[in-house]
Amino acid sequence: MEIFNYMETEDFEQVVFCQDKTSGLKAIIAIHDTTLGPALGGTRMWTYASESEAIEDALRLARGMTYKNAAAGLNLGGGKTVIIGDPKTDKNDEMFRAFGRFIEGLNGRYITAEDVGTTEADMDLIHLETDYVTGTSSEGGSSGNPSPVTAYGIYVGMKAAAKEAFGTDSLEGKTIAVQGVGNVAYTLCEHLHEEGAKLIVTDINEEAVQRAVDAFGATAVGIDEIYSQEADIFAPCALGAVINDETIPQFKCKVIAGSANNQLKENRHGDQIHEMGIVYAPDYVINSGGVINVADELIGYNSERALKRVEGIYDIIGEIFKISKAEQIPTYVAADRLAEQRIARVAKSRSQFLQKEKSVLTGR
Repeated sequence: MEIFNYMETEDFEQVVFCQDKTSGLKAIIAIHDTTLGPALGGTRMWTYASESEAIEDALRLARGMTYKNAAAGLNLGGGKTVIIGDPKTDKNDEMFRAFGRFIEGLNGRYITAEDVGTTEADMDLIHLETDYVTGTSSEGGSSGNPSPVTAYGIYVGMKAAAKEAFGTDSLEGKTIAVQGVGNVAYTLCEHLHEEGAKLIVTDINEEAVQRAVDAFGATAVGIDEIYSQEADIFAPCALGAVINDETIPQFKCKVIAGSANNQLKENRHGDQIHEMGIVYAPDYVINSGGVINVADELIGYNSERALKRVEGIYDIIGEIFKISKAEQIPTYVAADRLAEQRIARVAKSRSQFLQKEKSVLTGR
């Protein structure tokens, strides 16, 4: 790929290639935008088919973090790291310590966290070399496992979407089809069950499904049957791209709100469900509880304060619905607009300040 052309088109600030021959580290740090503050985004380790694929993934994910952090109201920009390698076989302590030194060299422009293929233990190794890391072990004052907080954010965001669709945010008596019952979704199901919702669940892991059936009285259905259920709300909490040409005709729900990333296969699918009158809670907004939680570590983690901020997802989702109705645009577009407007306001404010500072220095 023509990296500089892509960076210019998508307004990227910096891409850093990191290599440590001794440990085998090959990493790409992509910093998209630091208008709102240092770039925060996780470190993903994956077996990419090519270096170009790894670069593209880092860039795509970094841009997504800019929008997620901005929409969540965080004073943080967007960045992401990908480490090329198999997380099951290629990891070693020296690799993550070397990576920590590269992060330290960026002097605070980028702050990392765990992601796909990395763990809390990996973050602890990075922390030996730099303080610009979150999601370390709780013994060091970290927030620990982010899944419960992410799930709580999905829950409050779902209530906001329910209010938009049904006129009330009560989920009591609502039928909710949950696709995937991993760590985040299982905790989400706990909240929904406690409020009196009826659950329909599916997962490729039969033990996870049975666990939900036993704990919540959920109804189990097949993987491909979840889309056509007679449900008030569809909660995609597993794979991305599940809102697509094949699934949309099957939907009988009024709301789509779940934890999965990149739920729309293409933007046009967001247009389609908008035209159908389905209330869609944009994924990167409703699932931002995890990043809100780890961001609190940067000022000395306080769980009550972090949860209070996560509750704010309710109001953010509500604001997106207001923009969507006022401008007659799909909610995924409204979410982008909310994030872009916040970045633009801060950029303009900074520009004005710098111009004033320059005029003082030059005497003009």
